[in-house]
Amino acid sequence: MILLHSFFAFIATFAFSILFNIKGRNTFFAAVGGGLGWFVYSFSLKLDFSTILSFFYASIVVAIYSETMARILKTPVTTILICAIIPLVPGSGMYYTMLETIKGDINKALSEGLITLTIAGVIAIGIILVSSIVKLINYYKTYKKGLK
Repeated sequence: MILLHSFFAFIATFAFSILFNIKGRNTFFAAVGGGLGWFVYSFSLKLDFSTILSFFYASIVVAIYSETMARILKTPVTTILICAIIPLVPGSGMYYTMLETIKGDINKALSEGLITLTIAGVIAIGIILVSSIVKLINYYKTYKKGLK
């Protein structure tokens, strides 16, 4: 079941990459990133990690994959990262937040909203963490070359 859902995430990411005008083979590799991210998220849930932690791990894996593939394909990281992160975006959380708001259940709406904001924040933190580490490594390599 996890593999089937990951395949659907691959297809959805592929469609979004076409929608975002990603060209050539980058479309395929962005879609692989989306499928990989959903696989890590689903597998983490299967291992009884919390939803928040599962999203965090998945965003880290997607960011590492995007940084790696961007170097291999010689393309900007955002070309792959933006599309690959799409399956992890908590759209259903926003939907349920709005639904509960319209129903008038403010407590449930606030609860859903906080969970959704936490998930979005955790995804952003995972991406920023990987990006910052890669920048530090690149800076260190450049600095070390300058000393020789």
